[in-house]
Formats: sequence, C-alpha cells, structure tokens
Amino acid sequence: MERLVIMYVFVLASFLIACTSGNKQKDESSSTIDTATQSESPAPSTDNAAVSNNIELTGNDQMKYNINLIRVKAGDKVTLTLKNIGTMPKEAMAHNFILLALGTDIEKFAMKAMVSKETDYIPSTEKSAVLAHTKLNGPGESDTIEFTAPKGEYDYICSFPGHYATMKGKLIAE
Repeated sequence: MERLVIMYVFVLASFLIACTSGNKQKDESSSTIDTATQSESPAPSTDNAAVSNNIELTGNDQMKYNINLIRVKAGDKVTLTLKNIGTMPKEAMAHNFILLALGTDIEKFAMKAMVSKETDYIPSTEKSAVLAHTKLNGPGESDTIEFTAPKGEYDYICSFPGHYATMKGKLIAE
C-alpha cells in the first residue's frame, strides 16, 4: 500500500512538473498521420488521416503524442518509430507506445501498468492484451518496431504512470 501511495505522489508530481515546465516545445498533440503534411485535428477522425505503414511518432514533456490517429493497411508490415523529444529525465517523463488488443479496458490496463516498473510499465499479467510495444524511451531516445495489424480499430497508449489519459490514440487497420 505504501508503494502505491508513493507511486501516486510521483505521478502527481510528474504531472505538475509537466504542466509548469518552461519548455516551449510546439504542442503537436492533436495532429493525425499524413506523411506529407501533418494537419491539426481536435479528435481522431477516419476522414483526415492518410494510410501509411511507416509511422514516425513522438512524445513530449507535455505528455502528448504528435499523432492521435494512425491508419495502416491491414495485414501488411507496419514500421513504427517512437522518439521522445522531451528533455525531462527518464525517471519523470519516459514514453512508450503500447498497441492494445481489441476489447482491452484501457483504464484497467493502465492501473496495472502503473505498478509494473520492473517490466517497463507493461504488466506481465496483461501480455495477451499487448499486440506491439516499443521500449520505454527517455529524452532523445527512440525505438523502432515492426508488427502486422489485423483488420480492426485498436487503441494505443503510453503506459508510463499517469500518461495514458493524454497519450493515447487509435490505429485503424483497413
């Protein structure tokens, strides 16, 4: 119980630091994937995201991905690179990409992830819910993964404590 309280305090402190950070990085949280130009959009929409199986995703100190909707061709290999463009220390603001299986309860997954530091915030009890994931990236770090997505609409999140609420999106394989 004490460990859980400490973790919640840590998450709250990380959030407050992120909110008051003097970092003036461009907020790219709302753009959707279009490899030619990334347009701003308040919410994911299937109408404004180009289909691409080569994805470049970034995470920043404001706990935001630059892309919140990814469209890929179902059944084909997807190459995804996640780069942490933030400057805060990894202990306070690391990012990953977790592609969740259909029907996964994001909140339940995230609560289990929050206390799974030893496995980089990917709960060992929820491996069947993870279709693909990157490593946990600190500032300036990146990771590239390859996976194949069957047809469907999938959620993706950052599972670092407290991030899933704002670092999330949809991957649509069509």
